[in-house]
Amino acid sequence: MQDNTILQLTNANIYQGKTQILHDVNLHINRGEFVYLIGKTGSGKSSLLKTLYGELPLVEGDGVVVGSDLRNMDWKKIPFLRRKMGIVFQDFKLLTDRNVYENLEFVLKATGWTDPKQMKARIEEVLDLVHLPAKSYKKTYEMSGGEQQRVDIARALLNNPQLILADEPTGNLDPDTTDKIMQLLVSIAQDMNTAILMATHDYRLLQKYPSRIVRVEDNSVSDNADIPELRS
Repeated sequence: MQDNTILQLTNANIYQGKTQILHDVNLHINRGEFVYLIGKTGSGKSSLLKTLYGELPLVEGDGVVVGSDLRNMDWKKIPFLRRKMGIVFQDFKLLTDRNVYENLEFVLKATGWTDPKQMKARIEEVLDLVHLPAKSYKKTYEMSGGEQQRVDIARALLNNPQLILADEPTGNLDPDTTDKIMQLLVSIAQDMNTAILMATHDYRLLQKYPSRIVRVEDNSVSDNADIPELRS
């Protein structure tokens, strides 16, 4: 895998259990690239993302993500894979019994950070990056959907990821908040040279924030796809 390559799948077959979901996937993403992942519900987008972050094993074909060989992945290696990537979910998956600071501190401790001063400095840094500097002691359930998504993105940024996998990150947000989250993600790719692979059903985003499109359809993956036609 070349130095600029963050993600490389070659002739990969994606499975859920014994059921093949995607066949012969070839996908290449470089540092700083912003790539959309589109396809109908049930087409296999989430299965592809889960394979990339080690929740589903890659048993056929080859795959290297942020320097980790997916074919040789086991439960001991998964934490090292995930330290180099960030994952942003549609439903946030935040700890509702803790405040924002404690949510982020939990992730740092789980990924090997031990110095309280360094953790505090990093948490303040990522909250500033997502424009939430004054919200660190607010409980997550007290926050708006847009604020919770910003916390989710801040969490993904904690370990300076080379790659962010975003699964429908704007799916539950209103149009104005969606725009702000999209502007934030695009700036992360451009300013931090972080690759982003973002699954979305919102095809209007593809027109407003044009970038490379990967389509999942008929059990296969098509690169450099066209923007689907919008229904009025």
